[in-house]
Amino acid sequence: MSIELPRRQIMAGAITAGLAPLGLARPALAQAAAWPAPGLRLVVPFAPGGTTDLVARLVAAGLQERLGVPVVVENRAGAGATTGSRLVAQSPPDGLTLVMSNIASHAISPHLYGRNTGYDPVRDFTHIALITQNPSVFVANARFEPTGLQAMIAEAKRRPNGLDMATSGSGSSNHLLLVQFAGATGITLNHIPYRGAGPAMTDVIAGTVPLMSDSLPSSANHIRQGSVRALGVSGEARHPAFPDVPTFREQGVDLVSVSWFGLSGPAGTPPAVVERLNREVRAVLATPESRARYAEFGGDAGDLDAAGYTAMVRDEFTRWGPVVRASGASVD
Repeated sequence: MSIELPRRQIMAGAITAGLAPLGLARPALAQAAAWPAPGLRLVVPFAPGGTTDLVARLVAAGLQERLGVPVVVENRAGAGATTGSRLVAQSPPDGLTLVMSNIASHAISPHLYGRNTGYDPVRDFTHIALITQNPSVFVANARFEPTGLQAMIAEAKRRPNGLDMATSGSGSSNHLLLVQFAGATGITLNHIPYRGAGPAMTDVIAGTVPLMSDSLPSSANHIRQGSVRALGVSGEARHPAFPDVPTFREQGVDLVSVSWFGLSGPAGTPPAVVERLNREVRAVLATPESRARYAEFGGDAGDLDAAGYTAMVRDEFTRWGPVVRASGASVD
């Protein structure tokens, strides 16, 4: 099963052809005719090329096949994943506009941006399904001399101004991991935020920035190709897809960080719609092809009902508040 969908996919045909398999209420679907694209609209609050985008396109392909309607992935990056998330929070609760909710948009950025976030991560959304969880990884330009975290730490201490490190943007879990790592090791890491992991990785490969804190899935192919070098993963244990990459803890830095990604809609999305979408997402994730693909790029497929995912988002938002405050992280 291909994971790629055209970025601006427009497919002919009446939306009504997909009413029965979708199991959606006709009044909700009637509003879809006024939208710029037919079928489901899945908003990714980061730029193309990163983990959120990759995960979205994989699940979108599966949903499109199962539901029989187009699933159009739309990238709306900005403000620590809050721009695209706010757009969905303010959309009609008809089940036709969804967002790739994630640890940045719904657990970390709301604490960094405060009132400027523009939404409550629990109250203003209907959380539908957990899609995947994965560790982060520190990667370096292929010409960066240090090959492990302790050598990187020594290099940062040797330089008066420390080291520059890219992330997919302010408010991402990888931003906070960078801040925590610097605090735990006593080194200076200068945060260089981008509007997504794709643009950040391009500059790391080119040598514009020597280092990047990234989610493992978006770095996986670059690590395999040798265009960047993996210095360490942030999981509890080494990931089976990258058994040669040691964890932070193995290298003397006591940090563990795991990102998560799911599917959410506006508050008030009808329960029947939520139940149907949760069932279809879990069916997509349960296929051998999906499980193999997630494992290949360093992710673990999720399997929660809507209530379970809602509870998880609520718990994660509560958990990350004190961590953000203690880290001293701020919006750039």
